[in-house]
Amino acid sequence: MTADVVLDFQLDSSIKEVWKALTVSEILEKWIWKNDFKPVVGYEFQFRSEPNEYWDGIVNGEVLDISEPNTLAYTWASAGETTTITWTLKEDAEGTNLHFEQTGFSEETKAYEGAIEGAKYSWMEFGNNLKSVLEQ
Repeated sequence: MTADVVLDFQLDSSIKEVWKALTVSEILEKWIWKNDFKPVVGYEFQFRSEPNEYWDGIVNGEVLDISEPNTLAYTWASAGETTTITWTLKEDAEGTNLHFEQTGFSEETKAYEGAIEGAKYSWMEFGNNLKSVLEQ
């Protein structure tokens, strides 16, 4: 399946630090949203943000794959759409390359003008937040 959103982040942090930021609930809260995430395959969790008139502020997820410290995948279900998020980490001379893919958007969502671009923008913002958290 071709990814609908693909992003790469070059981080100055070690792969161990980036992995921790992806898998520790308290750190995830600093760059995504409040959550009850646990890095356990099959674990069901939620991200919770402020609701608005268009959205209840809840993302439901289930951990699909963990290969510490290189791969993390989970579902991202919200507003009637369920996609898969996959993070792939590779250590390099500059720190860690963090590759992001979101797959599984419905054809209806893909056809909706601005939907995929909006998802990409949101994940770019999350990535910028992550960089800030790691630089603290």
